[in-house]
Amino acid sequence: MNLALISKAFEGILKGADGLFTSDEERLNAKARIMGVQSDVMAMSLDYESKLNDAKSNIIIAEAQGSSWMQRNWRPTLMLTIVAIVANNYIIYPYLVLFGIPATPLELPDELFTLMQIGVGGYIVGRSAEKIAKTVDFKPIRAKEKN
Repeated sequence: MNLALISKAFEGILKGADGLFTSDEERLNAKARIMGVQSDVMAMSLDYESKLNDAKSNIIIAEAQGSSWMQRNWRPTLMLTIVAIVANNYIIYPYLVLFGIPATPLELPDELFTLMQIGVGGYIVGRSAEKIAKTVDFKPIRAKEKN
């Protein structure tokens, strides 16, 4: 969940607390409790995002280390297909039309563009995780697990 959205929601709740209490002490106590809940919600949200990113990274690493060609290469193949559509629509098509050659732009649905954004983000995370995994010395961790 977006931390800015959480903050904005709790900002509204805090403003609403001003009208609910008559004494300053009650109002301050209520605001302190609300801010404590906000802090807990934000911490849970950050923990969730961290776990989600770890899971995404693990999936991409598993794909990259898979035994079949299709498992290892479906994501890059899909990304190259989308890049070909983008190149056609914004590089090839305009030049063909400029020189009077009949051409048709290819449709790129919003969902496909979103998929490309996710794929590129996942690729970056996966490649980063692979590079980090190659440099980390797991021997102390494995020794600790055996004890």
